[in-house]
Amino acid sequence: MKHKWMNSPYTFALGMFAMMVPSQAFSSFYSYFYVEKLGLGIGLATLARTIFLIWDAVNNPLFGYWSDRTNTRYGRRRPWVFGSIPLFMLAFVLVFSPPGGLSENGLFTWFLVTLIFYEAVATVLWVNYGALLPELFRGDRIRAKASAIQQGYQVVALLIGTALTPKLFAAINFSNMAIVYACLFGVFMFLCMMNVQEKKETTKTEPLKLIPAFRETIRNKKFWVFNISNSFAQTVNGLVSSMIPFYAKYVLHISEAQVSIMLAAVFVSVIPLVFVWYWIIRKMDGVKAWRLSLILYALSVIPLWFGYDLVSGVAAGIVVGFGLAGFLVTPAIVGGKIIDEDAEKTGLRREGIYTAVSGFITRSSGLISALAFFIVGMIFGYKGGDAPGSDPEATFRYLISVVPLCLLAISVVISFTIKFTFTGQLRGDADYDQKINHQL
Repeated sequence: MKHKWMNSPYTFALGMFAMMVPSQAFSSFYSYFYVEKLGLGIGLATLARTIFLIWDAVNNPLFGYWSDRTNTRYGRRRPWVFGSIPLFMLAFVLVFSPPGGLSENGLFTWFLVTLIFYEAVATVLWVNYGALLPELFRGDRIRAKASAIQQGYQVVALLIGTALTPKLFAAINFSNMAIVYACLFGVFMFLCMMNVQEKKETTKTEPLKLIPAFRETIRNKKFWVFNISNSFAQTVNGLVSSMIPFYAKYVLHISEAQVSIMLAAVFVSVIPLVFVWYWIIRKMDGVKAWRLSLILYALSVIPLWFGYDLVSGVAAGIVVGFGLAGFLVTPAIVGGKIIDEDAEKTGLRREGIYTAVSGFITRSSGLISALAFFIVGMIFGYKGGDAPGSDPEATFRYLISVVPLCLLAISVVISFTIKFTFTGQLRGDADYDQKINHQL
């Protein structure tokens, strides 16, 4: 008899929790650590991110392609994840542990090398873990449930990775904070993978070669519109979370210790709201719910412009939480439909390469975020903690409210440029949901 926790949405979501704690701490504080604390110029920080993206453009489709072609007794995805666990732990610690006494060029070199190492290993993890959701859970309803549970776990991880991190690095420094989070990641990722059993694919179709596989993926118009739209929204996720420490200091004028309260305001509100969005998805078409989440997310960043102290900042953060909750839950439904439709067309389950290319598009949004930081900083004269310019308050009001609003408006417009229609079993009716998941 199959273990009751095997392929359970609850144990599967432990992987999201494991990866998001260090990932969120990284995205929220690596810029603050290197620019504000260590004095690395934002121009060099932007250059490092750009160089990484060139490498990332190559390794994402390769890792996805290799994952799809992997065939072991333990599955296609699990061996990659198990192999990446210790490497990710090491990479995360190195990012926050530069040697003392480095010159600015030396600091830039350390940042660039560790960033490339960290992101390469993170790519392997996200590609293979991300490919498991549409593979293990097939049908709209079960995917909506799995996604909502996953995002609930993710929000808990976001709270730890953002609200607890300032307290940790203030108490034990950045390097020791990274060691704590690396160990937490290792334990929960291992528990997740021990409770995953991949479905054995019975297709006899020969796997596509790299170029045909990549060509088939890039020809999928729905895939591109969906992911490009999401990339602008994903930029907002990273931009808002990474700007909150600056926003707290220069706009709200609160202490570094109170940053945790501001971060918690955004993410605590998300926990119950992801299940509100699960209810919305059950009541309406998944594509419409996805578009609605983008619209509401855009409106939710407006109140951040009006923050001026801790109370007003917390109130604005709660509003952002509702928009963020929708964007966390709804994309999994549309993305799963696109992958299912591709499987019907090609006769192959190709979650790996779709997740990989999607991941690259999403992570490339980091360049947009970095460029926004650089351009707005230059306009207002912000160069770093030692040279904040004449109006750092305006700098970070624009970066946390106006820029995200513009990016989300672009996301909404792109989402309407193509009609998403899915037929047959892709409708995700209850009978199909139940039948396909009994086969796993």
